Amino acid sequence: METINWNDFTKIEMRIGTIVQSEIFKEVKNPAYKLIVDFGIHGRRKTSAQITKLYSPEALIGKQVIAVLNFPAKQIANMMSECLILGGIGNDKDVILIAPERAVENGMRIG
Repeated sequence: METINWNDFTKIEMRIGTIVQSEIFKEVKNPAYKLIVDFGIHGRRKTSAQITKLYSPEALIGKQVIAVLNFPAKQIANMMSECLILGGIGNDKDVILIAPERAVENGMRIG
């Protein structure tokens, strides 16, 4: 594991947002959802998430998540992903989303 310093860490823009739209991403090779996440004053961002083992599209609506906002946009099939939602990866590559323990304002910074 590579060590980073405090300055490196402070460059990562992690914020809390609420999933407002979720649907099956039919155009990708590995099962995934297309999501739109509301980050308050930081806007709404599109992303793709391979979280189909533990979550249904309907159950994700209204769920708050933590995401990195300052990665460059990445082309995934026919969509540009604009953020990276964080989660823990289990032994079977199932992803458990990281979320705040209580509802907070969209756009809150993690640090």
